[in-house]
Amino acid sequence: MELVIEVQESRSGDTAAMKVQDVMTKQVATCRADTSLAEASALLWENDCGALPVIGANGEIAGMVTDRDICIALGTRNARSSELRVIDVVQNHVLYCNLSDDVHTALQRMGEGQVRRLPVVNDEFHVEGILSMDDVVLKALPDDRMGAAVSYADAVTTLQSIYRHSAPAGSKVAA
Repeated sequence: MELVIEVQESRSGDTAAMKVQDVMTKQVATCRADTSLAEASALLWENDCGALPVIGANGEIAGMVTDRDICIALGTRNARSSELRVIDVVQNHVLYCNLSDDVHTALQRMGEGQVRRLPVVNDEFHVEGILSMDDVVLKALPDDRMGAAVSYADAVTTLQSIYRHSAPAGSKVAA
């Protein structure tokens, strides 16, 4: 994949802005809401990935299912993976980014949503790829003053946001 960097003017001067489409993984396995967890697990294994965009009836993004979602569902329900469907475990709210988004916008969305992967959609909300923290880290350079569109600091700051602990709903924090 060839990296294309678009130069944009910012308040602090010239900076290189990297677009999501320049960093994302373009070959993406997907599933549908009626896919069994057994089939979804096989797709994850065969494609060496940890998340699958869930595609709706019209081809639009409908959710994301992760290996963790599947694992927790199977560990907490008395059912076989062939009996459970993706719709049984997928969140109905999906975070995503657009092809033309600046990578920093996507990183902010990842940090706020505490997710390591975002489906990348086009104007019709059809999946075009996935942006993962792996993709970002592999494109990051040591210092943004060296012309890096994404620096190590950008990646680490996002990971810190993703991994921050938040109290589970309904729990009390000890004083």
